[in-house]
Amino acid sequence: MDFSNIGNNIIKLMTQYWKVFLLDGLSHTLLLTLIAVFFGVALGSLVAMCKMSRFWFIRFPISVYIEVIRGTPILLQLYVFYFMIPQMLPFLRLSPFMWVAVALCINSSAYVSEVIRSGIQAVDQGQTEAARSLGLSAGQTMRKIVMPQAIKNILPALGNEFIMILKETSLASTFFVGDLMTKYLEIKGATYLGFECLIIVGCIYLCVTFPLSKLVESFERKMSGKAGAKKAGTGGAV
Repeated sequence: MDFSNIGNNIIKLMTQYWKVFLLDGLSHTLLLTLIAVFFGVALGSLVAMCKMSRFWFIRFPISVYIEVIRGTPILLQLYVFYFMIPQMLPFLRLSPFMWVAVALCINSSAYVSEVIRSGIQAVDQGQTEAARSLGLSAGQTMRKIVMPQAIKNILPALGNEFIMILKETSLASTFFVGDLMTKYLEIKGATYLGFECLIIVGCIYLCVTFPLSKLVESFERKMSGKAGAKKAGTGGAV
């Protein structure tokens, strides 16, 4: 490998393929991430509610679902949803891109459900009991008392989940669905400049994930500061 021309090759590639890298690859990666996280949070919320159900026949299958998804590699799940499920359900005529999005959504829901469940259970049980004693229903208590407090614990973890899914979309290149790593493979095959393409793709991922991670860290510090100030104020009042 001639390292002396790496810089020139990178400039050449970005000049010639910037639309492919940024407009096609990055846009597909972000779209895949948004779909997976949005529906993963929606499904994960439902799974979390079922996991906290009073009835064992609801909790048991949900627990199995969570353990299976969390205990198997995401690449294996992608293979299942890309090859097996379409054959089992031929009437679902989804594109390869959407099958990959469904797999990522299912994977995300298992992790999000545990984040939501732990966030809800972190809220002091006494507040729930007080709300119920004042006449609020279980739904009103969850909506007006528990969730506003739980969301402070949940949001930073959901931000980290977004970043994780964004990076895990790189596995979608196995199925050539148009994401950044797919574009890397295509351009590498056309130019034989694999090392330079990897540098460009790595920099693009870093430019997206680094600001997001710092934003999540800032939000966590802000929430921690508010929680500390609230406790200090309560202590002073006592």
